Amino acid sequence: MQLPIQSQSTIYAEPWEAAAGPGDLRAIAVAADRAGFDYIASCDHVGVPRRLAPAMSTVWYDPVATLAHLAAVTEHVRLLSHVAVVGLRHPLATAKQYATVDHLSGGRLILGVGAGHVREEFEALGHDFKQRGAVLDEAIDALRAALGPEEFPEHHGKFYDFEGLGQLPRPAQQRVPVWVGGSSPAAVRRAALKGDGWLPQGDPRDRLPEQIATLRRLRLDAGIEEPIVVGAITEPLYVGRPGWEVGRRTITGAPEELAESLRAYRAMGVHQIQVRFRCRSRDELVDQTAAFGAEVAPHLDQ
Repeated sequence: MQLPIQSQSTIYAEPWEAAAGPGDLRAIAVAADRAGFDYIASCDHVGVPRRLAPAMSTVWYDPVATLAHLAAVTEHVRLLSHVAVVGLRHPLATAKQYATVDHLSGGRLILGVGAGHVREEFEALGHDFKQRGAVLDEAIDALRAALGPEEFPEHHGKFYDFEGLGQLPRPAQQRVPVWVGGSSPAAVRRAALKGDGWLPQGDPRDRLPEQIATLRRLRLDAGIEEPIVVGAITEPLYVGRPGWEVGRRTITGAPEELAESLRAYRAMGVHQIQVRFRCRSRDELVDQTAAFGAEVAPHLDQ
């Protein structure tokens, strides 16, 4: 589940989120935890330029601060950065932040990474926007080292070079999962060759099978035998029969109906689905989250 409130793009934000705050965010995270959700996710933008603000808004919570805050009020749900634009920061700084989150949460971090798409962010922070793909490729390698078991990690590359600098605490996990976000050919290739998981950015159902086939072929050609977690973002959902207009793309109905529709993702080779519920308030979202966990999720493996 991508958390509401912490990012408020006009593409998906509900009107009630504009007036919501930390207490609402905590309540939703706790509801997801209690409902048995696998992860809650937070986005990443340092700054949104004026040209994009009308569509994207400027509400983007810092993912490290947000996930650390929510780690303290949850017990089981994993904490995903979806996605961290790691090319905006040095890998040692990123590793220090996310290793601390993993340590404090008892090993619940999933590091989702992406190349980014806002040119002004890169320029303001002194980074080359055109090099962001190459930088991300190396940053993943550098982060593997910096988030590994060694107190004094080491990496020598074109963009980053470090050794002899100790970082404690180490992550609680032996290997922090790195999931690569994006649906462009470059992103799919990056996920296939460097990722433990792939986070597509809203690919429609009819496009996913081809994307997944490409992902698998690239891994096979590279001789990579380890499994990869394949994700998907579903259509908006509403458990039950809404008495209000939820949009033509929203899937509604009884729990069994929703589950039948969502099982199609598993048939494509998807391992985890990210869901979003249409709702008019925090309380309605909490109720939808609980209903999905109790009434829909049990039918997904049938």
